[in-house]
Amino acid sequence: MGYRVAVVGATGNVGREMMHILEELQFPVTEVHAVASRKSVGKEVSYGDRVLKCVDLETFDFSKMDIVLMSAGGAVSREWSERIGAAGPIVIDNSSAWRQHPDVPLIVPEVNPDAVADVHRKNIIANPNCSTAQLVVALKPLHDEAGIKRAVVSTYQSVSGAGKEGMDELWDQSKGVFVLGPTEPVKFPKQIAFNVIPFIGAFQDDGYTDEEAKMWKETHKMLDPAIKLTVTCVRVPVFVGHSLSVNLEFESALDADDARDILREAPGVVVVDKRDPTGYITPKECVGEFGVFVSRIRNDTTVEHGLNLWVVSDNLRKGAALNAVQIAQLLHDRGMIRTAAIA
Repeated sequence: MGYRVAVVGATGNVGREMMHILEELQFPVTEVHAVASRKSVGKEVSYGDRVLKCVDLETFDFSKMDIVLMSAGGAVSREWSERIGAAGPIVIDNSSAWRQHPDVPLIVPEVNPDAVADVHRKNIIANPNCSTAQLVVALKPLHDEAGIKRAVVSTYQSVSGAGKEGMDELWDQSKGVFVLGPTEPVKFPKQIAFNVIPFIGAFQDDGYTDEEAKMWKETHKMLDPAIKLTVTCVRVPVFVGHSLSVNLEFESALDADDARDILREAPGVVVVDKRDPTGYITPKECVGEFGVFVSRIRNDTTVEHGLNLWVVSDNLRKGAALNAVQIAQLLHDRGMIRTAAIA
């Protein structure tokens, strides 16, 4: 059986990646449509060896679709996702608009696949934040084994998490340092080239940013609300690939060697952890890969049951587009996609 699929936001970084992964994973489709805002109508995007021209979101007939992958931002999703879901197809949304809605499941298939049972409440499934997705894939098997009591996470997030504008700004500023002269920050509040910025999103009253709050709220919804989680999110001058430094405190003993063995058997996890100068994964090496890579697994002797991890993943893939397509595959495997009648 094949499905009729629309990708909304098809010209963006994640939308284009969704197209690539639909074809790469050979998700069963009979039609694929590239949908975008009016200003992008007619732009071309690739799907396998085919070139698709973008059509207008405002006039597209979603009632003829079975699945809609949304990556057009929170404002567009808040305006359109309910309307699209009411027309029949299941919406898998990559924005933050629906993640905390009580009637919308927030899903990482390796972590909480049974949450798809609630999909038809609104015909919307939310994709988590890119850094949260890779975090919970690594935490799930360890939490099942020993119970995570507390987690301290520092993120090192690439500029692609801020879209094409973020990537362009890093490129332009890097050239400017050596060739063209300085350029003023536009997308980011300070220079990102050859720098790090300990601020992503917007400040809240408690001094944390909404990006940091997303990580603990989403982890609580998908994994366990009892986990105490504190976060610092940092933007770094890397084009693609998010990295996390993770410190964990467990309810019961879990040795680093045992954790390494558990993670090697966990779905979606790739352990690369040798104690030599190259025995770990960097964001550059994870680009284009599907897995969540875990390195630097070691005991933390400052607490009774503690571990430290280094977690890296391609944020455009597992952090966004891949996870969305994996959710669609999960729905297909469980027979939960209601195909629209062909007029």
